[in-house]
Amino acid sequence: MTQIETTVHYDNGFGDEEDYMIQEDEWDRDMLLDPAWEKQQRKTFTAWCNSHLRKAETQIENIEDDFRNGLKLMLLLEIISGERLPKPDRGKMRFHKIANVNKALDFITSKGVKLVSIGAEEIVDGNIKMTLGMIWTIILRFAIQDISVEETSAKEGLLLWCQRKTAPYRNVNVQNFHISPVQALLCPGTPMVEPASPGNIINTPKPDERAIMTYVSCFYHAFAGAEQAETAANRICKVLDVNQENEKLMEEYERLASELLEWIRRTTPWLENRAAEKTMVEMQRKLEDFRDYRRMHKPPKVQEKCQLEISFNTLQTKLRISNRPAFMPSEGKMVSDIASAWQGLEGAEKGYEEWILTEIRRLERLDHLAEKFCQKATTHETWASGKELILSQKDYETATLTEVRALLRKHEAFESDLAAHQDRVEQIAAIAQELNELDYHGVASVNKRCQSICDLWDQLGTLTQKRREALERTEKLLETIDQLFLEFAKRSAPFNNWMEGAMEDLQDMFIVHTIDEVQSLISAHEQFKATLPEADGERQAILGIHNEVQKISQSYGIKANLLNLYSTITTEELLAKWDKVKKLVPQREGSLQEELARQHTNERLRRLFATQANLIGPWIQTRMEEIGHCSLEVGGTLEDQMTQLKQFEHIIVTYKPNIDKLEGDHQHIQESLVFDNKHTNYTMEHIRVGWELLLTTIARTINEIETQILTRDAKGISQEQMHEFRSSFNHFDRKKHGAMDTDDFRACLISMGYDLGEVEFARIMMLVDPSATGMVSFQSFIDFMTRETADTDTAEQVVASFRILAADKPYILVEELRRELPPDQAEYCILRMPRYSGPGGSAGALDYTAFSTALYGESDL
Repeated sequence: MTQIETTVHYDNGFGDEEDYMIQEDEWDRDMLLDPAWEKQQRKTFTAWCNSHLRKAETQIENIEDDFRNGLKLMLLLEIISGERLPKPDRGKMRFHKIANVNKALDFITSKGVKLVSIGAEEIVDGNIKMTLGMIWTIILRFAIQDISVEETSAKEGLLLWCQRKTAPYRNVNVQNFHISPVQALLCPGTPMVEPASPGNIINTPKPDERAIMTYVSCFYHAFAGAEQAETAANRICKVLDVNQENEKLMEEYERLASELLEWIRRTTPWLENRAAEKTMVEMQRKLEDFRDYRRMHKPPKVQEKCQLEISFNTLQTKLRISNRPAFMPSEGKMVSDIASAWQGLEGAEKGYEEWILTEIRRLERLDHLAEKFCQKATTHETWASGKELILSQKDYETATLTEVRALLRKHEAFESDLAAHQDRVEQIAAIAQELNELDYHGVASVNKRCQSICDLWDQLGTLTQKRREALERTEKLLETIDQLFLEFAKRSAPFNNWMEGAMEDLQDMFIVHTIDEVQSLISAHEQFKATLPEADGERQAILGIHNEVQKISQSYGIKANLLNLYSTITTEELLAKWDKVKKLVPQREGSLQEELARQHTNERLRRLFATQANLIGPWIQTRMEEIGHCSLEVGGTLEDQMTQLKQFEHIIVTYKPNIDKLEGDHQHIQESLVFDNKHTNYTMEHIRVGWELLLTTIARTINEIETQILTRDAKGISQEQMHEFRSSFNHFDRKKHGAMDTDDFRACLISMGYDLGEVEFARIMMLVDPSATGMVSFQSFIDFMTRETADTDTAEQVVASFRILAADKPYILVEELRRELPPDQAEYCILRMPRYSGPGGSAGALDYTAFSTALYGESDL
């Protein structure tokens, strides 16, 4: 067998090789260790190996025997290196064991350690010197080599660290790892040793240097691990605090969005319902309900919608600043979904008030037509009452010639009267037809009455024709006729019809909306009054005919009771109707003058509304322009812009009474049924839309500035950088729309030094314009510019922090989380962290890698 050399070389990581010479006085001539030192190394190295093997739920009892088959040796190297070794041979033959030990030695050599003449056979044979030497080599490589304090070597660095840690102790002066008070660091409870071991070393006059260095390296890693665990715990707490706050904001957004969408869902069908009511009272009740909706129910919802958008933008900004994935609300609760639903509400609301007012005008006209129909039908029915019976009489059969002539003339007068009433019957039918077309609620009774009038009218026509034919046949037999009575009948019938028409016109209802329309009616009335003298002359002429009959009767001494058989109209009736006409004329004139006064009042309301609307409309436009100019300013700070916007907001809020007053005037106009206004182009709807847009614009602009301040403070952006970003954005926003199109944005990036290819530019556009609108807003531009240099937490950093808390295991246990993290943060992780399903996991193991990547949206957890 080859003689074993006593020098072990390894690369210390600084490009040099260190020699750890085994001194001759440490070994006897039979190549055996000093018994005291051998005992110290056995216990120390065994404890060190077990501190790692316990991670795999195993350990060793005898260091030279338990490593002979190479299996636990390979397992030890896998645990401390975190790497997989070649698959071991499970056979029990000597060559299987030698093969396993050689795999372990080859792995040690691959880590930069030069082993001189340490053969696998000695390890398999249980050579204690070779076994302890090999374990010492592993300790040097994996526990001591990486220790460096102020660029010293591993051994010197460990000694320097020990000197610093024992500096506070009195009478302690650490100079080496032999006879020195370095044992002050050792105490029962060290994780890798039994409680008795340190005492054995401390009581030894000259402790073994390797045992001392092994213990001290464990203390070094324990102290370093505690500091790393504290740092890792702090990082995790910070990340979890941010995540919990964001989850609360998300839940609040979901709740507010659900409530607003539910209100829109309930309100929109009500506004879309265009089912007209049957009466004016019911339609006016609809109008009052709509006004209550505009005054009391909708304004709070406008504010809720605006606040919801602000909360969403603030949440997205916080997520973006903390490097979290963007918040995606539940299906149907996106800001765009709410805006779409709100647009549907506005669409349903648009025209609803106009529809109600149109329906009111329609019902008003229907009531007027129905009243007019009743008046004309009553007049006609009064006239036609008994006419069928009269026309059916056969009185001419027993009448004298004079009486027959009288009957014939009377019939001729009736025909004239019948013809005069033809126009009224046509008017009645036309009004009934219009009531049918306008869907009048009482159209059934109207149709029934109209049909009855038309049927009677047809019957009267037939009877009139038959009676004429009978009288004409009789006339051939009779020749005497009283011309005077005939003339009276012919002239009195038209005049009587004229008076009835005049009375009907004087009592006719009228609906006007302007002063000109009233003036037109007054002018027509004056024209009617001008015809009264001529009518009075006709009246006197008709009365003269009657007086002439009386005169002839008296002159010729006629004693008979003379009756005018040609007409049913009497002079008393004519006089009574004439008196009624004269009374109706001033009454009509008074009604027209009252309506003229009402229209003057309506005109005053129109002018009052127009005066205010013509001031408020431009005022709103001016405020909109001031807000837009403020948001584009470059000179001042964001705080200056915020101060100015808050001032604008105060001015707008204090201006609200002017809007309310205009609403009140508009209500008076509607209550007076005034539907047009030639003195202004502004309607109340224009003012409402402008006012709501102004409130929304000032709120959104303030939110944008707040977001910019939040982004600036979170990303550490200076005021000069913000000015530079704003100046560049304003310069390339050539169309001054508040956003750059694709070409302007490319030119802006090139001017700032970006070397853009098509692929890179397409990637940037997906970041700043994820909706592919072709426009880049200022907020998106700021987010992109700050994202380029942002220093934020990443999923990899959080995974590395958890790995430190888990002592390099790929999983973490519940008790480790509760030991290293505050109680609320630990329970938060335990509740959300999935079970670990990878190799080597123990009961209750949690997968911190999947949990960390889920925090940053890199997995579907």
